[in-house]
Amino acid sequence: QVQLVESGGGLVQAGGSLRLSCAASGRTSSTYYMGWFRQAPGKEREFVAAITWSGGRTYYSDSVKGRFTISRDNAKNTYLQMDSLKPEDTAVYYCAETKRAVGWGLRTSYDTWGQGTQVTVSS
Repeated sequence: QVQLVESGGGLVQAGGSLRLSCAASGRTSSTYYMGWFRQAPGKEREFVAAITWSGGRTYYSDSVKGRFTISRDNAKNTYLQMDSLKPEDTAVYYCAETKRAVGWGLRTSYDTWGQGTQVTVSS
Protein backbone atom coordinates (compact mmCIF):
# COMPACT_ATOMS: atom_id res chain seq x y z
CA GLN A 1 0.00 0.00 0.00
CA VAL A 2 1.26 3.44 -0.97
CA GLN A 3 0.27 6.68 0.72
CA LEU A 4 0.72 10.11 -0.84
CA VAL A 5 0.66 13.53 0.80
CA GLU A 6 0.86 16.76 -1.21
CA SER A 7 1.97 20.15 0.05
CA GLY A 8 3.04 23.53 -1.28
CA GLY A 9 -0.14 24.95 -2.73
CA GLY A 10 -1.25 28.50 -2.15
CA LEU A 11 -2.20 31.84 -3.66
CA VAL A 12 0.15 33.49 -6.15
CA GLN A 13 -0.08 36.29 -8.68
CA ALA A 14 0.03 35.61 -12.39
CA GLY A 15 3.62 35.22 -13.53
CA GLY A 16 4.70 33.89 -10.16
CA SER A 17 5.99 30.47 -9.11
CA LEU A 18 5.06 27.68 -6.73
CA ARG A 19 6.66 24.35 -5.91
CA LEU A 20 4.43 21.43 -5.03
CA SER A 21 5.74 18.43 -3.13
CA CYS A 22 4.41 14.89 -2.88
CA ALA A 23 5.73 12.63 -0.14
CA ALA A 24 5.25 8.92 -0.76
CA SER A 25 5.34 6.26 1.93
CA GLY A 26 4.64 2.55 2.10
CA ARG A 27 5.40 -0.03 -0.55
CA THR A 28 6.83 1.93 -3.48
CA SER A 29 9.09 -0.85 -4.74
CA SER A 30 6.75 -1.57 -7.66
CA THR A 31 5.91 2.02 -8.52
CA TYR A 32 6.54 2.82 -12.20
CA TYR A 33 5.23 6.37 -12.68
CA MET A 34 4.45 9.29 -10.42
CA GLY A 35 2.06 11.81 -11.89
CA TRP A 36 0.51 15.19 -11.22
CA PHE A 37 -3.07 15.91 -12.21
CA ARG A 38 -5.30 18.92 -11.59
CA GLN A 39 -8.98 19.60 -11.37
CA ALA A 40 -10.58 23.01 -11.74
CA PRO A 41 -14.15 23.66 -10.54
CA GLY A 42 -16.68 22.13 -12.89
CA LYS A 43 -14.02 20.42 -15.00
CA GLU A 44 -12.62 16.92 -15.36
CA ARG A 45 -9.39 15.97 -13.64
CA GLU A 46 -6.64 16.40 -16.22
CA PHE A 47 -3.08 15.21 -16.66
CA VAL A 48 -0.30 17.70 -15.93
CA ALA A 49 3.00 15.81 -15.76
CA ALA A 50 4.50 12.39 -15.08
CA ILE A 51 7.90 10.97 -14.24
CA THR A 52 9.27 7.45 -14.00
CA TRP A 53 10.18 6.29 -10.50
CA SER A 54 13.79 6.19 -11.65
CA GLY A 55 13.45 9.80 -12.77
CA GLY A 56 14.79 9.06 -16.19
CA ARG A 57 11.77 10.07 -18.24
CA THR A 58 9.33 12.94 -17.94
CA TYR A 59 6.11 13.82 -19.75
CA TYR A 60 4.02 17.00 -19.82
CA SER A 61 0.69 18.20 -21.07
CA ASP A 62 0.89 20.79 -23.83
CA SER A 63 -0.67 23.40 -21.57
CA VAL A 64 2.21 23.33 -19.07
CA LYS A 65 5.17 22.31 -21.22
CA GLY A 66 7.99 24.80 -20.85
CA ARG A 67 6.52 26.29 -17.64
CA PHE A 68 6.30 23.32 -15.24
CA THR A 69 9.03 20.86 -14.27
CA ILE A 70 8.47 17.50 -12.58
CA SER A 71 11.31 15.91 -10.63
CA ARG A 72 12.05 13.33 -7.97
CA ASP A 73 14.62 12.73 -5.26
CA ASN A 74 15.93 9.59 -3.60
CA ALA A 75 13.73 10.08 -0.55
CA LYS A 76 10.45 9.14 -2.28
CA ASN A 77 9.48 12.77 -2.90
CA THR A 78 8.10 14.05 -6.18
CA TYR A 79 8.02 17.74 -7.02
CA LEU A 80 6.23 20.01 -9.45
CA GLN A 81 7.96 23.32 -10.03
CA MET A 82 5.44 25.71 -11.55
CA ASP A 83 6.73 28.90 -13.16
CA SER A 84 5.04 31.63 -15.20
CA LEU A 85 1.73 30.72 -13.61
CA LYS A 86 -1.49 31.80 -15.28
CA PRO A 87 -5.00 32.22 -13.85
CA GLU A 88 -6.07 29.17 -15.87
CA ASP A 89 -3.64 27.07 -13.80
CA THR A 90 -5.95 27.54 -10.81
CA ALA A 91 -7.07 24.10 -9.62
CA VAL A 92 -6.66 21.45 -6.98
CA TYR A 93 -3.47 19.57 -7.79
CA TYR A 94 -3.22 15.86 -7.08
CA CYS A 95 -0.22 13.58 -6.87
CA ALA A 96 -0.76 10.01 -8.09
CA GLU A 97 1.11 6.72 -8.31
CA THR A 98 0.87 3.80 -10.70
CA LYS A 99 2.60 0.45 -11.08
CA ARG A 100 1.63 0.24 -14.76
CA ALA A 101 4.29 0.82 -17.38
CA VAL A 102 1.81 2.36 -19.82
CA GLY A 103 -0.85 5.03 -19.74
CA TRP A 104 1.13 7.67 -17.90
CA GLY A 105 -1.26 10.37 -19.13
CA LEU A 106 -4.49 8.61 -18.21
CA ARG A 107 -6.26 9.28 -14.94
CA THR A 108 -7.59 5.72 -14.93
CA SER A 109 -4.06 4.26 -15.02
CA TYR A 110 -3.20 5.52 -11.55
CA ASP A 111 -3.82 3.42 -8.46
CA THR A 112 -3.20 5.76 -5.56
CA TRP A 113 -4.01 9.44 -5.08
CA GLY A 114 -3.16 12.10 -2.57
CA GLN A 115 -5.71 14.41 -0.98
CA GLY A 116 -4.88 17.35 -3.24
CA THR A 117 -3.53 20.83 -2.68
CA GLN A 118 -5.18 24.05 -3.85
CA VAL A 119 -3.33 26.36 -6.24
CA THR A 120 -4.91 29.74 -6.94
CA VAL A 121 -3.41 32.17 -9.45
CA SER A 122 -4.77 35.70 -9.36
CA SER A 123 -4.73 38.00 -12.38
